[in-house]
Amino acid sequence: MIILIQNDPEVPPGLLLEALRQSPNPYRVLRPDQGEPLEDLAEATGVIVLGGKMGVDDVTEFPFLVPVKEFIRATLAGDIPFLGICLGGQLLAQVTEGRVISRANEELGCHPISLTRLGQADPIFTSLPPQFMTFQWHHDSFVPPAGASRLAYSNACPHQAFRFGKLAYGFQFHPEVTPSIVALWSADTPQSQDINADFQEKESAYRRASLAVLTNFLKIANCAR
Repeated sequence: MIILIQNDPEVPPGLLLEALRQSPNPYRVLRPDQGEPLEDLAEATGVIVLGGKMGVDDVTEFPFLVPVKEFIRATLAGDIPFLGICLGGQLLAQVTEGRVISRANEELGCHPISLTRLGQADPIFTSLPPQFMTFQWHHDSFVPPAGASRLAYSNACPHQAFRFGKLAYGFQFHPEVTPSIVALWSADTPQSQDINADFQEKESAYRRASLAVLTNFLKIANCAR
């Protein structure tokens, strides 16, 4: 069972659901932001934590972040494959004693990222070229913990992906967005029209790379069982 944690009504699973439906993995979406309790990990073969408008330290306004952090710690302790996307990656960095920096290395829209030497050899990026198109929507950024493997970077953000241990991955970029998600996020920004037009132009390359990354994670989850 893949457990997918959605933290924000405006940050849905998007392409993740397509990847999950094409895989043999059963899955369940949990909504701690709506008061849904987090499941026991006994049946979990993988955990994916999505993004959200909140920051990792906004626990007074968003108290459900406290059990989400504990859930991530339990996932790591159980050697269960983990993928954190944007806020999810920042939460992974924080609970493993990395750092999250507010208002640092901000990126909005389509941007290419480059794989490090370790990233090119990592199974999460199998079949991906050394540079590929991503979608970015973050104001904060993470610094991975000591001992983590730095897997990817962009011109504006030096830490786009890292692996902690053998099975836990943190992404700053978003491999899950769809045109409707991009339209929703950009609706209140002055550059909305440009962002949507650029995504439409680059969607094919973005979608191909993103589905490959998500499928690779699901394969890692299958192999770890």
